Amino acid sequence: MPDLNAAFRDIVDRLNWLPDWVVTLLVLGGATALVLGLHGVLTRQLQRIVSARGLFWRSLVQRTFGPGRLALVIAAVSAATPIAPIPWEWQSGLRHILLVATVALVGWIAVTAIHIATTIYLRRFKLDSEDNLLARKHVTQMRILQRAAVTLVALITTAIALMTFEPVRQYGVSLLASAGAAGLILGLAMQPVLGNLVAGIQIAITQPIRLEDAIIVEGEWGWVEEITSTYVVVRLWDWRRLVLPLTYFIQKPFQNWTREGASLIGSVFLYLDHTAPIDAMRRKLKEVAAASPLWDKQVVNLQVTDAKEAVIEVRILVSARNAPQAFDLRCEVREKMIGWLRENHPEALPRRRAELVRDTLSLHRQDAMPAIEAAAA
Repeated sequence: MPDLNAAFRDIVDRLNWLPDWVVTLLVLGGATALVLGLHGVLTRQLQRIVSARGLFWRSLVQRTFGPGRLALVIAAVSAATPIAPIPWEWQSGLRHILLVATVALVGWIAVTAIHIATTIYLRRFKLDSEDNLLARKHVTQMRILQRAAVTLVALITTAIALMTFEPVRQYGVSLLASAGAAGLILGLAMQPVLGNLVAGIQIAITQPIRLEDAIIVEGEWGWVEEITSTYVVVRLWDWRRLVLPLTYFIQKPFQNWTREGASLIGSVFLYLDHTAPIDAMRRKLKEVAAASPLWDKQVVNLQVTDAKEAVIEVRILVSARNAPQAFDLRCEVREKMIGWLRENHPEALPRRRAELVRDTLSLHRQDAMPAIEAAAA
């Protein structure tokens, strides 16, 4: 290595007839061109080495092609800076820039590795399968942990980069040591962000919600479409989007229809006359459920749950594989049962009863009128 540095210095000395800025460009450009060619050779060699290894290492070599090339360029420029005829003040600034670039490069590689590991882990789970409860659990957990890890890497990388600047480092140390008003203001300002970050980790571990969970929140029914590091996007039934902070699902109650499984029991209420044929309705309900592809063949039931002076309340229970199918099955059962009653038992539909009672005194007077008229004649 010393011989190589001596050779480069000898070349620079031979170019002393050129302006310093031209020599600097030639030295830095030559070092960059040299490492770019070397990078291609190293990349092919690494691909050959990891070809027999796991998918993670093959993907890591492929995805870090850009960061690896940047790392070699930084190393080449760092090695060529002392040789080039650059003023000391400029060399100090250039070294500082290269140091910050190295820190950012390490953070970039760490984020890439996290993304590759998450993608490979989630390849075994399919969200589009019919029974996707296990897939939703793992995808939700890994996506939230991935975002939390990326956020943590970004914070650490930014903090280390800022610590390379002497004024900022002294200011940060003074803030941590004094814990004064500025530190208190900063902590209060960061409280929502930190609260959502902690809530995201808690949701990833306990999983009160998962991707594609059917939930009722704020009086709206929809599916969990996206879980970020700070908020949750709920896709409502009418294609609207409801955006809520992560802390909402830790602090407030909501309904999760697919917490332990995708299957759901849907209810249909009918209000009928007291003469409704309950046994015939039970048989017809079983026929309707058996003929529907939406029924999962688990639950079908019909009961009279209430009786009032005008109508009786009939509750129908049918089960389906997931929330959308349960909703469609409820509508189908409601339509077919009402249609069957209208065609075969119209007397079972709700009716208003009224009984006309004639006044007793008026009846006596009407009965006595013929006798009075005969006596008068």
